[in-house]
Amino acid sequence: MVARGEIARFWSLESLHLVSSDGGTEPSALVDDNGSEEDLSYEDLCQASPRYLQPGGEQLAINELISDGNVVCAEALWDHVTMDDQELGFKAGDVIQVLEASNKDWWWGRSEDKEAWFPASFVRGYLRQCRKHTGMFTVAQLATIFGNIEDIYKFQRKFLKDLEKQYNKEEPHLSEIGSCFLQNQEGFAIYSEYCNNHPGACLELANLMKQGKYRHFFEACRLLQQMIDIAIDGFLLTPVQKICKYPLQLAELLKYTTQEHGDYSNIKAAYEAMKNVACLINERKRKLESIDKIARWQVSIVGWEGLDILDRSSELIHSGELTKITKQGKSQQRMFFLFDHQLVSCKKDLLRRDMLYYKGRLDMDEMELVDLGDGRDKDCNLSVKNAFKLVSRTTDEVYLFCAKKQEDKARWLQACADERRRVQEDQEMGMEISENQKKLAMLNAQKTGHGKSKGYNRCPVAPPHQSLHPIHQRHITMPTSVPQQQVFGLAEPKRKPSLFWHTFNRLTPFRK
Repeated sequence: MVARGEIARFWSLESLHLVSSDGGTEPSALVDDNGSEEDLSYEDLCQASPRYLQPGGEQLAINELISDGNVVCAEALWDHVTMDDQELGFKAGDVIQVLEASNKDWWWGRSEDKEAWFPASFVRGYLRQCRKHTGMFTVAQLATIFGNIEDIYKFQRKFLKDLEKQYNKEEPHLSEIGSCFLQNQEGFAIYSEYCNNHPGACLELANLMKQGKYRHFFEACRLLQQMIDIAIDGFLLTPVQKICKYPLQLAELLKYTTQEHGDYSNIKAAYEAMKNVACLINERKRKLESIDKIARWQVSIVGWEGLDILDRSSELIHSGELTKITKQGKSQQRMFFLFDHQLVSCKKDLLRRDMLYYKGRLDMDEMELVDLGDGRDKDCNLSVKNAFKLVSRTTDEVYLFCAKKQEDKARWLQACADERRRVQEDQEMGMEISENQKKLAMLNAQKTGHGKSKGYNRCPVAPPHQSLHPIHQRHITMPTSVPQQQVFGLAEPKRKPSLFWHTFNRLTPFRK
């Protein structure tokens, strides 16, 4: 299971820090082939032995590592001040060698030249304590409250080491840290999931805090670890605040860095990179809000067939009425909705104009857009005006559409171009919505729409009515004078008001 040898394992809040004392260990699941330093999460260790997933698994893992002849060390997360000779005093960040861990609350360890007892809880956090109380917290609740905070912790440890390597202690003004941000800019993307999850975490915590046992539990955790007097929701807000501070701090650093400084170009590039990270986070936040509206829209459509719209799409780009010309030359008035990856067509109810019936969809990934001039179209052998067509690249099937006005056609042509560009940008930016978030949006929409009459005026979807800027322009400048708590809100891209619902309001004379 674990390679033997002189391996020091630093057990911290959520990760193992492995260092080979001789650089020549055997390869294992815990050390890479070169015997080099590696960070592993507690879950990685559990994959090597599922027994560690059981209650008391952490303590079992430590004792087995010790009995296998390994040196196990704990990194102190909090200061422990004591006047008792039988207790080990230390400061946060000190490394303590664990000699015996049979007691779940107190471990016997060595720091410098002294051996004594120390509280095991001082190398754990809220999450570990919550996991131990399975009767109070379900796995789903812990995932909602803490999100991917363990991944953030692991990433930040590596990022901190990189910064410390670049920091010049003797002459701080000569430090060159810009490269650290550039090398880790992709890693900062994990903050997006956490920030998007944070509102749900606050809601879950608020519900739990209505019960006294949860208030007492979280306060006991804080006191046990001698943490500062901030409630748990304050600690969980820290990652959100941190990712917002980086552009401000880099802007300030750039302001006082001369162009002759060796790190000037990297600091400038890091500033732009972190603004893009903030932009990506806000774009994902906006998309999450969008999928809730799209899910409610789908629920309002009568006779929906096939996969949910969210299986492939996350944003409504344009909508409006078009005349579809069939192969037989028949004209069909339809309401079309252009999402990323697909175009959905619906038919209006003759009496209730706010009611839509599902009629089909086209895969935009397989379509080629062709602009048509006014006159006779050779494919349909018909005279057309304000027309364009979509041609399938796989089947060569042609879909012909006509708009009422030239400006309507122009909007559709622009919208189709925007759709292709946004799909490409989302791929480049790694813009994905998790399956769980999609399912949750659909479930919430179905609950909200249960028992209500159909009608798309009940499901407001506010699509953007403008083209997105290129990736490097998908943010706004954040002045350093703005208070930090406002940055997350300011980074949200502003969008023009849509004509979507203005059009709907004109088409709903029988609204209840």
